[in-house]
Amino acid sequence: MRYAYLDESGDVAPFSGSRFLVVAVLVTETPRTVELQVKRVRQSLGRKVRPQELKATWSELRVIERFLGSINRDDISVVAVVVDKRTIVRPPADPETIYRTAVARAVRLCLTQWPQLHLHLDKRYTNPTLRQTLEQAVSQELTPNVHQGLLIWHEDSQGQLCLQAVDFVAWAIAQKYERGDESAYAHIAGRIAVEEVIDKSLW
Repeated sequence: MRYAYLDESGDVAPFSGSRFLVVAVLVTETPRTVELQVKRVRQSLGRKVRPQELKATWSELRVIERFLGSINRDDISVVAVVVDKRTIVRPPADPETIYRTAVARAVRLCLTQWPQLHLHLDKRYTNPTLRQTLEQAVSQELTPNVHQGLLIWHEDSQGQLCLQAVDFVAWAIAQKYERGDESAYAHIAGRIAVEEVIDKSLW
């Protein structure tokens, strides 16, 4: 059994915003180990940290690198799907289709290596119908026997420390593609099991 935590960096707007959409999954046997590292970082920041959750976008680079180094452990793996939005020719009517496609592919890649997976998603959608649509996209990517090993939860990252951890991972991977900056990425490079780049238009 593995526990997986999924978050994204970037946006789905085809011709604006970020050039890449990164979906990252942090997979571990021992979530408690990751949670402890998040708590330690928060404690070290004291009043400087925002009260409800730890986020890479408002953290100093030294904090990000220290945290990523602390979770660089043998029982942690990272799966990433990176969508190069510059290759999109005819965007889908619903841009969220791009996100759903990336999530579905990331989940399939995870299940290829870990057939029994408890997947925790950062709650992107407050609307239950949209959450169901996302789960349907994942289901369509999987064969029925593979799907049997998957359980999915949609959770608020404020209350789920491992989702705060994967936020840092997604951010580090995004910096590699958006800015060509691998300084943070280097701290988790050894833990990356799969890094798939979608660099041809699927639409």
